[in-house]
Amino acid sequence: MNGTSRREYLLAIWGRYQRVGREFRSKILDEFCRVCGYARKYAIRLLGRDPHWRRRRKGPKPRYGPAVVLVLKRIWLASDQLCSKRLKAALRTWLPYYERRYGLLKQKLRRQVLAVSPATIDRLLRPVRARCARRGLCGTRPGSLLTHLVPICTDHSQASAPGFLEADTVAHCGSSLAGDFVWSLTFTDIFSQWTENRAVWNKGATKVVEQVRQIEKHLPFAILGFDVDNGSEFLNHHLWRYWAHRPHPIRFSRSRPYKKNDQAHVEQKNWTHVRQLLGYQRIERRDLLPLINDLYRTWSLYHNYFCPNFKLLKKTRHGSRIRKTYRRPKTPYAVLLRSPHLAKEQKDRLRQTFENLDPFALKDELESKLKHLFHQLRSGNPIHESTKT
Repeated sequence: MNGTSRREYLLAIWGRYQRVGREFRSKILDEFCRVCGYARKYAIRLLGRDPHWRRRRKGPKPRYGPAVVLVLKRIWLASDQLCSKRLKAALRTWLPYYERRYGLLKQKLRRQVLAVSPATIDRLLRPVRARCARRGLCGTRPGSLLTHLVPICTDHSQASAPGFLEADTVAHCGSSLAGDFVWSLTFTDIFSQWTENRAVWNKGATKVVEQVRQIEKHLPFAILGFDVDNGSEFLNHHLWRYWAHRPHPIRFSRSRPYKKNDQAHVEQKNWTHVRQLLGYQRIERRDLLPLINDLYRTWSLYHNYFCPNFKLLKKTRHGSRIRKTYRRPKTPYAVLLRSPHLAKEQKDRLRQTFENLDPFALKDELESKLKHLFHQLRSGNPIHESTKT
């Protein structure tokens, strides 16, 4: 008999045990011990008290009340469910925008929100956690071109300044790589974790170069190095000429075949910046590309200015164990402002952009654009040129 059955049996006989006399109580007690396997003294204690009574857990009173949980929940949901350590780092940036939207917080409540630890955030938000363990397909196909011209690079220690990018692609193919569909390009700066995304149709070489050119215009820093995997969308003469034929050529490198850890920075962003936004469904409509790219531009502002992330600083081996040391969570915007490699004019442009943004407004804009995109995707009706954004 399991615990649930024992409790149900206790609830069934408890009322009868309280009403009868001593002789019948002894018989009920004998039956209770025989059925449940309890010691007699323990059974007497169970039948002698109200079974609906619950002992209060010992320990200090809860320090953080429902008001703190409400603030954390709203910011956590608006920040796309950041982990507790990243959320802790983001609270001080997000609170002024939270008060602008939901009203000023009392000083005591504000101090509590800023003082809460990452472990406590995990405990307070446990009831509203959402988890997803789905995985997608890999659409990278080895490219045999230019392998003799593009050197392999596995050491990114030289990326001590912004400008060294890693690039990768994500296939929006659903459960099949057959046919034509949309691909997402992800570009991540190794130093600051600044990330940009664009969508292309069938990852053709000319379209990839076109999107690379557009992203280079929008980056707040100059590109110094470009590291890719061995896919044919990157290892082609179009992109090689784009980096090589300029007054100051860009260092063009590639990772080792089938070694994803060589591009660990961008591989992580494929999940946080693409899959968490668009999911795993198949997108095989070319007319949706303007909507997706417009969505990615808003997504870039949202993540680069308001979402802190970790950066691995070093790894040390102790016997069979590896200990990893991470930088305190910071937004890419904050990292670039502290970088001595950016000119004052570049930092002023970053500050001006930041002052005109509101993370909650960006979140509402993202939700609206996502709703419109998925509505168009479900409807199957082509978008006319006049309605494209």
